[in-house]
Amino acid sequence: DKVFKVFSDFDNIAPKVNPDVFKSIETIEGNGDVGTKKIFTFGDAVPFTNGKYKVDAIDTSNFSYSYSFFDGDCLMGILDSITHHIKVVPCDGGSKFKQTVIYNCKGSDKPSEEILKTEKEIYEKTYKAIEAYGAAHPESY
Repeated sequence: DKVFKVFSDFDNIAPKVNPDVFKSIETIEGNGDVGTKKIFTFGDAVPFTNGKYKVDAIDTSNFSYSYSFFDGDCLMGILDSITHHIKVVPCDGGSKFKQTVIYNCKGSDKPSEEILKTEKEIYEKTYKAIEAYGAAHPESY
């Protein structure tokens, strides 16, 4: 439960723990529930400048969250959207963080292996930093 609460504060924590990737994350419509729209402003460590996403699903009882990027240069001109499904799975006195990313291509062009590898590394680094942040600030969660 605590791990999911920390990751639910991604918008505030990610720019603090990985500012080279996330300059800011701002809500542009909604209150955080399903349908809320947000804009990511990416940092210099990313080959993109921005991306807009909407919250597709939140299931706090199953520790899952889904969102889809629908606009911005993060779609590289070749994608209709990028959907992220996130789930925190309790196990052996701890938890595992699972993420599935679906790249919905406009045509036959696909993101390069280099882009996919870079994005995976960015998210892994960010999630480890968020986990460390939560452990260092347990009173907040």
